[in-house]
Amino acid sequence: MQAGVTVSFYGVRGSTPCHCSSMARFGGNTSCVVLQREGEAPIVCDTGTGLRFYGLDCGDTSFDGTILISHLHWDHVQGLPFFPQLLNTDSKANILGPPEDNMSFKEALSGFVRPPYFPIQLETLRGDLTFTDLWQETITVGSAKVTARSVPHTGRTNGYRIEWDDFSVAYIPDHQESANGTDVAAGVLELVDGVDLLIHDSQFTPELLEKRQDWGHCTPRYAAHVADSAGAKCLAMFHHDPLHGDDVLDELLAEAASWDTNCEIITAAEGQKLSF
Repeated sequence: MQAGVTVSFYGVRGSTPCHCSSMARFGGNTSCVVLQREGEAPIVCDTGTGLRFYGLDCGDTSFDGTILISHLHWDHVQGLPFFPQLLNTDSKANILGPPEDNMSFKEALSGFVRPPYFPIQLETLRGDLTFTDLWQETITVGSAKVTARSVPHTGRTNGYRIEWDDFSVAYIPDHQESANGTDVAAGVLELVDGVDLLIHDSQFTPELLEKRQDWGHCTPRYAAHVADSAGAKCLAMFHHDPLHGDDVLDELLAEAASWDTNCEIITAAEGQKLSF
């Protein structure tokens, strides 16, 4: 494999950012993953609070790249106005995500970034920003093919498959486990089919899922089932619950090691970089 792709995790938490000593190793910032292929513009998956730390890593440089937003829940978008590069007039960003039933993606996102909920509007950001509806289609970003498919969750939600000729990633941060724990939506299987890396919702233990059956998330075991069903090579457990500190995530990974699966399983951690 000659992909030359780096996958960097800047936020791996779900629902709400957390800050406490029990989460120091895996981190408490919400969803943000950056894919960088050598010689090409970055592709950012979601703009949770981890996006600010990606901006700090970039330093004083401008940003020129693509941002894929899975859905408009706070934990996936609240970092956008805190991305310092978007205040740079030299920055360019194509920001894509699912439209709502009665409004465009930009209109829906603008409803969140405006007074009285936030002190500025999207138009206040000085970078060259383009907002594009993306729903049930495949587009080209640089040399990558990006496929968006609907994923079962609470509200309209995209999962993404980003693939080059020699490497592929599926990004499915929020996924409602099926009632029987075995069925998987056809669109999800399409996204995951044979990917090198699956970044997947693994938020609930079975006990939490029993109490929160309609909250739109799943267990690590179901995530592994999705990976196995579609032939993914590696599963990164992601979107960790705010109740789960480092020790709990260690226990979940140790449990996963005992399963009969055909894929490698890891736990996504803030600051982690995977090179392929």
